[in-house]
Amino acid sequence: MTVLDVLSAALLVGGSLAVIAGGVGVLRLPDLYTRLHAAGVTDTLGALLILSGLAVHAGWSIVTVKLVLTLLLLWATSPVASHALARAAKAGGIEPLLHEARRG
Repeated sequence: MTVLDVLSAALLVGGSLAVIAGGVGVLRLPDLYTRLHAAGVTDTLGALLILSGLAVHAGWSIVTVKLVLTLLLLWATSPVASHALARAAKAGGIEPLLHEARRG
């Protein structure tokens, strides 16, 4: 195995772990806003690592250009979508779950 193969595998494994952690967070966290945060972080970090691992594995080619363009598209749209969902939830009257000591 070459150094690029090891780097690619490490990036893919790291991205997979980030996506799994985000999925667990979406299932286990208590309210919409914390779940939305878990999903948003997974979108950016998981996509960055997985697409970077695929780009390293592909080498310098048209595939790498397409992967980088996909990554840029995800980086531009995912945070905006998360923010829009949070604002729509707040406008719809969904309040964040706060610790009892912080209320009142």
